[in-house]
Amino acid sequence: MTTTQVTTLDGSPSLLGGYLKAFVGSLPVIGTPKADVSAALPARTVELAGQRVDPTNLAEYTSVCGLRLSEYLPVTYPFILSFPVVMSLMTSRDFPIAAVGLVHATNVIEQVRPIGVEEPLDIAVHAENLREHRKGLLVDLVTDVNVGRRTVWRQTSTFLRQQRTSLSDQPRPEPAEEATPAVPTTTLRVDQKTISRYAAVSGDRNPIHITNLGAKALGFPRTIAHGMYTSAAVLSAVEGKIPDHATYAVKFGKPMLLPGKGILTATRADDAVGPGAWDIELTHPTKGYPFLTATIR
Repeated sequence: MTTTQVTTLDGSPSLLGGYLKAFVGSLPVIGTPKADVSAALPARTVELAGQRVDPTNLAEYTSVCGLRLSEYLPVTYPFILSFPVVMSLMTSRDFPIAAVGLVHATNVIEQVRPIGVEEPLDIAVHAENLREHRKGLLVDLVTDVNVGRRTVWRQTSTFLRQQRTSLSDQPRPEPAEEATPAVPTTTLRVDQKTISRYAAVSGDRNPIHITNLGAKALGFPRTIAHGMYTSAAVLSAVEGKIPDHATYAVKFGKPMLLPGKGILTATRADDAVGPGAWDIELTHPTKGYPFLTATIR
């Protein structure tokens, strides 16, 4: 997608205001058509220049995610800085899909180099590639983080709007052959207190994460963990072993209901794809289905 306009923000948008806009935008209106793949995405980029890291916020983030605090940002932390900008675009009047109810399907981060805690960051977000999926519509939110004129971090977050499409009745793909289970690295336990702390530090106060009433209203039996929390927390198993230039690709599976726990497995994949490669899984402790599967390359 080639964007033609730029919206420049004076400061980081309010996430509370973003969620209020998202909620109002999700209310049914008589005559409003269901979003479809032919809808036009905004042909513009939303930019925020000179963003600085709040050391207190970073310290709380690393603490709640079980990561080490150092002179460089965790590979997932720029998501926290850029999420208000993403929400600003997704809740704008010209965005064709309601933000409330979107499911985070996959997330791919490319870290070009480690980002220093004190570096000023320029953030740019645009949307692209609205397409059909068997379960609904997918859309990519692409975030670039620059230092000066160089992109040092890029993220593609793919969100799913669940609804019927022309692909809904196609047969499901054949299930993959079961691989030999890897040796578990550790057990990740997550409770509501942890997720409430993450909601506070990230600003992501989506009701599905913080109140059972809100979770039930959106189709979940009780609150669930943030996908971006689990994608950060599993990196504790490979800290200090991630290459400076790396791509971290995550596919989210079933949500983790709270309180919950998962079996975390981190396996070296160096022999197959070169040094610094990892395969990561977080699975249900008894049923074996994945909460997430990820690769570092």
